Amino acid sequence: MVRNSLRPDEILALLAGAPAQIAAETRGLAPGDSAAAPGPGQWSLVQVLAHLRSCADVWGGAMAAIAEGERGPLRAVNPLTWVERTNYRTLPFDVSLQAYTEQRHALLPLLSRLPPVEWERTVVVTGAGRPLQRSVLSYGRWLAGHERSHRRQVAATAAAVRIG
Repeated sequence: MVRNSLRPDEILALLAGAPAQIAAETRGLAPGDSAAAPGPGQWSLVQVLAHLRSCADVWGGAMAAIAEGERGPLRAVNPLTWVERTNYRTLPFDVSLQAYTEQRHALLPLLSRLPPVEWERTVVVTGAGRPLQRSVLSYGRWLAGHERSHRRQVAATAAAVRIG
């Protein structure tokens, strides 16, 4: 499945499955394990989850705004900048995972009710170079595809800190 070809039902399935998969991959880890980086220059599980939450705030927030009727323009926000405004990197992993799960449970019902035409409706997004047209679908593909790679990172990191 290529990120740019994901259908709304595939996006919903990927977004719905992310919190449970992360929980399953990290079950049984000690709090210190989730804060430990598996190697130099690598992210700890706390850092990966902080990044995922930041992306969910920014891109999931844009999806919700468009789905709720926002006509734009929306201001682009970089998740790497956004995370600096949060305390996500300092929270215990289990607290952050619970917040991420709750956030996802709030977004999914809104997206699930959208008719196909509303997935395609666009708004103008400014602040990241030239103005861009973005839709719920484009943000959904972006978020689901991005999370998929980080879910693999969570699995690899959890395995590495268990061994280490």
